Amino acid sequence: MLQHLIFFPVLLPLLAGIFLLLPPLQGYARRQRVAVFLVNALLLVSAVLLLQQSLQHEPQMYMMGDWQAPFGIALVNDKLAAIMLLLSAVLGFAVHLYACAGDDQRGPFFHPLFMFQLMGINGAFLTGDIFNLFVFFEILLIASYSLLIHGGGKQRTQAAVHYVLLNLVGSAFFLFGLGVIYATFGTLNMADMAYKAAQLNSEDIALAKAGGLLLLVVFGLKAALLPLHFWLPRTYANTSTPVAALFAIMTKVGIYSLWRVHTAVFGEHGGELANIAVGWLWPLALATLVAGIIALLASQTLKMLAANLVVVSAGSLLLTIALNTPQATAAGLYYLIHSTLMSAALFLIAGLVQEQRGQAQDRFVRSRPVNQPALLGGLFFIAALALVGMPPLSGFVGKILLLQAAGDGSDAAWIWPPILISGLAALIIFSRAGTTLFWRAQGVSQNQVVAHPLQITAIILLLLTSPAMVIWGGALTDLSLSAAYELHQQPLPVIPANMAVPEVLP
Repeated sequence: MLQHLIFFPVLLPLLAGIFLLLPPLQGYARRQRVAVFLVNALLLVSAVLLLQQSLQHEPQMYMMGDWQAPFGIALVNDKLAAIMLLLSAVLGFAVHLYACAGDDQRGPFFHPLFMFQLMGINGAFLTGDIFNLFVFFEILLIASYSLLIHGGGKQRTQAAVHYVLLNLVGSAFFLFGLGVIYATFGTLNMADMAYKAAQLNSEDIALAKAGGLLLLVVFGLKAALLPLHFWLPRTYANTSTPVAALFAIMTKVGIYSLWRVHTAVFGEHGGELANIAVGWLWPLALATLVAGIIALLASQTLKMLAANLVVVSAGSLLLTIALNTPQATAAGLYYLIHSTLMSAALFLIAGLVQEQRGQAQDRFVRSRPVNQPALLGGLFFIAALALVGMPPLSGFVGKILLLQAAGDGSDAAWIWPPILISGLAALIIFSRAGTTLFWRAQGVSQNQVVAHPLQITAIILLLLTSPAMVIWGGALTDLSLSAAYELHQQPLPVIPANMAVPEVLP
């Protein structure tokens, strides 16, 4: 059973999504909630077991149907993939808890779409083949198209149209890039590509660079790299609360793909193809971070603030890819976990504020008070401290690691100012948001809406991960550094876990 465990994070949500569309689950909210809760719990268990396997063994490849590598459909479990799977499982578990308070019933098919979304995300983290990365991208994007308009509304529909059009263009570029890369490498298996990158003929180098840069455009669109990020704030701010929180991990799928392709394949061992994206990433990552800071200060709603924080975190993470060192990747991985969970928590808090402030919703205007000012204000305060980067929470540790990764040379002169200024900008806008939403209230509330226990539980679960990342910070930073070195070194032999006689890649 354990040799097939690699496939569970894809298989479980796939089967769940299918059965949720069939009787006796279809149309029964309680049954669907229980079923998805159990699947999410199993995903958590499988992610923990896969992480344990990655710590005990070298990276393992699972070949679907026992087709020989590098031609078959390959799933790979290593430390980086296992960490991302655990992050996805924790986020999915908490967001689904929140949705079970009633958001899941504001539109049809929420639960099967939620499962298909997790299937696409988990598949993207596990795949060892760039074509199958495209396939899983399409699965998660198709599910996200429908989740975006969950509950309906003109603004959600408009945002979804922009999101769909941009991602269809991105998918076309992805296919062009795959065609160019297959023509030059003769394979789309990432381990095989990393082995062949330094051995390409000189006449194929230019074509391989073109294919690699096409993929940079595609992954940059997913990761909210400027100027491809303008779809994100409006899309995230206008969708339903649990969907926005789940989407906090979507840009991280783009970051992860950049690590897999432009660090492992086109990285320092790539010969003439080494670091082809670094020259582009430096200015664009800095510009993304600066644009995110400006948009952050201009935020007019709490959800828009959270969405712009996602852009800021994307710019910070892209800088770690531009630095292209194991230390920078390790710092980026720690910061990625922190920013994903805390941004999701802020989206969920914004949803509660929207429900309790009536027509003012989460806009930064003087209005009637929320019904639970102490509770919501306390949750908001903890999330704000973490996202600003104040001690003793994980945001402080994450930013310290980012600054340390920049070193003492010229890189530090470019990275330290925007990272520190982003923290200051976040402090300013959170101060404004907190005083407006919780202190400058007038009159009395006109509704009796209060937070559901499941909603509070979900938010507390996410917020507790921040001090946990500090308490076990030593172990987590060691794990991140180990995953980073595993990613940066030359491809390790990858053992197909499901073959009777293990085949070792060259």
